[in-house]
Amino acid sequence: MEPGSSSPFGGVEIVITERLWRRFVPDAVRRVERALAAAECAASVALTDDRTIKRLNHRDRGKNKPTNVLTYERPPEILLAFGVVAREARKERRSIANHLTHLIVHGALHLHGFDHHHPGQAREMEGEEARILARLGVPNPWKNR
Repeated sequence: MEPGSSSPFGGVEIVITERLWRRFVPDAVRRVERALAAAECAASVALTDDRTIKRLNHRDRGKNKPTNVLTYERPPEILLAFGVVAREARKERRSIANHLTHLIVHGALHLHGFDHHHPGQAREMEGEEARILARLGVPNPWKNR
């Protein structure tokens, strides 16, 4: 872990272990803090790499591949994989910074009990994400899909 890579926020911690987050999203810590506050979520956040997320995804979900975001309830944690997030942002023509904000909100809503396994649940979760992101000045990721 880099020196100075964490910032306390309401009793939680934001840790950046993948340096590319800092290069491509210089205000990553502030964005995470704002997203957590807007979603009323007190979770720790790790901005990490694909290899770490792949290992955890395999260990905890039986899926041997990296994913964009993992959430854990106890203790409440949100982890994001830089490579996956950057590829998704590029593919959807969004900034990495806005996609990061969206995925923090997405993870926070999972911690609040939202899910997206069924169409009705997905619509409800997407609507809540869009409302929170609008308050943060982030474009609705579900528009023009």
